[in-house]
Amino acid sequence: MSNELVELVLEEAADKMSNVLAYARSEFSGVRTGRANPALIERLTVEAYGVENKLQELAGFSVPEARQLLVTPFDPQNLEAIEKSIMNAGLGLTPSNDGRMIRLSFPALTEERRNELVKVVNGMSEDARNKMRGVRRDGRKDLEGLEKEGGISEDEITRAQAQLDDLIHKKEAEIESAREAKENELREI
Repeated sequence: MSNELVELVLEEAADKMSNVLAYARSEFSGVRTGRANPALIERLTVEAYGVENKLQELAGFSVPEARQLLVTPFDPQNLEAIEKSIMNAGLGLTPSNDGRMIRLSFPALTEERRNELVKVVNGMSEDARNKMRGVRRDGRKDLEGLEKEGGISEDEITRAQAQLDDLIHKKEAEIESAREAKENELREI
């Protein structure tokens, strides 16, 4: 029974760390590289119908050219709200509204902007690492709670904590790998 509880704590920590990794990767995909990519804006929140909605719930996206993205609202009444949300997102894009759709032109990135985006990606990866450390901390608390309840030896807890440490090192390495790939993509001219 006690080993099952330890395994349960480790599995829960592994699941949470995998979720943090997946979230970090999706955040990285939202960082602009000079090419039109709907992932950059589809998760923006837009106030429509009196509530906050994700942009992907309110509009369709198309990429007619490598550096151009078209946003077509399902309901034309949301056009101004969508345009406002894009402008307030701080993406360095200026939307062009023709009354039916919004056209976003992606200018080539300057070296200065590339460096700024690398800093943003580095901050995102550090946030992900901090979240993983929080998951590890929670796992350790759960393990210590199991030890206090009895039935689990100190050696078993120590082994489980070592497994938790190994797990976080693997996941942090995956975050670092994803961060490096995104940085290389940003620095590519």
